[in-house]
Amino acid sequence: MNPLVTDAELDEFVDTLASRIASFDKLAIGNTKRLVNAASLPPDVEVTPDGRRVWASITRPVAQEKIKALDGARFHKPDELENRMVFTGETGL
Repeated sequence: MNPLVTDAELDEFVDTLASRIASFDKLAIGNTKRLVNAASLPPDVEVTPDGRRVWASITRPVAQEKIKALDGARFHKPDELENRMVFTGETGL
């Protein structure tokens, strides 16, 4: 299914779809995500060097100052969707 929705319909469509997916069996969702990730993500060995570079960048003092400033300004405020998410702690979920 790949429906076309207008801007006015988008929020309701996404909420309905998210509720539908949330009603599915959690194990089935997790297994599906693992299969999609296995088929579409690069191997960990290819991601690791870039991940180290990102980590080195965000742990620099200048970056940490900016991150604290953004946090202090409440740059990111979890919305209702994030507050309702349940994380299983499994990789890729």
